[in-house]
Amino acid sequence: MSKLPSAVQRLLSTPPVLLFRGALGHLLALVRSPYLRHRGAYSSFQEAVAAVRSDALVGYNNDEVVMHSLDYMSELKLEDYPILFWLDRLAPETSVILDAGGHLGTKYRAFGSHLRMGDKVDWIIYDLPAIVRAGRRLVEQGELRGPIFIDKLSQAPAANVLLASGLLQYLDVPFDIFLRSLPALPRHLLLNKVQTREGATVFTLENFGCAEIPYQIRNKAEFLKLLDELGYDVIDEWSIPALSRTIQTHPKLGRSTSRGYYARLRGG
Repeated sequence: MSKLPSAVQRLLSTPPVLLFRGALGHLLALVRSPYLRHRGAYSSFQEAVAAVRSDALVGYNNDEVVMHSLDYMSELKLEDYPILFWLDRLAPETSVILDAGGHLGTKYRAFGSHLRMGDKVDWIIYDLPAIVRAGRRLVEQGELRGPIFIDKLSQAPAANVLLASGLLQYLDVPFDIFLRSLPALPRHLLLNKVQTREGATVFTLENFGCAEIPYQIRNKAEFLKLLDELGYDVIDEWSIPALSRTIQTHPKLGRSTSRGYYARLRGG
């Protein structure tokens, strides 16, 4: 009796539930279904952009997307507490916080009553132009006091602390290029909700209803190597099980692990 082809053997050994989910996911991917949280697996940000549904906006830089889940994102979450811990520890030496991807001051709002930094800290929010326009309107209308909004890294002052909570999966440039675009490398990096996996880095599309947003899941080892090459030592690391993700069209890629990091510049 001849041996079954390896592809057939793999098919027969796949658990029925996973097989069904994969088949359904691939079917929905073919029709570019708007009902999936994450859809597609791509090798680059640009490839993901090219795969956005024809009836959807691309990315966060759209007025229609800016207010998406603002109240929810402004709440203090369990995964915020490691960031709060380190911000409190770093407060005595902090004069400027660059909140990269800080949206409409979501972490500024969430952390406000829990930090003892007072007026001595400049809180700078860097984000996309559509978000910055909305943020500046809130400041002008008196609905938000304190943060300064910028949409160009050339406008950023040298910062003691870079806070990036939920930025890295949406960042459209390599993280090292982003950091080197700053006036100086921040001494402290507080990175939260970084999506990682053990396999190769993959991009998918996150569904925001009217928009699809390229979403990066990084190879963990490569990311840690990058931080080391930039001159950073990882002082603390934590995982956020509730924020792990599965790409519904590609369940065989497995679940990602959401992580947080505090890293400090060597010799800084």
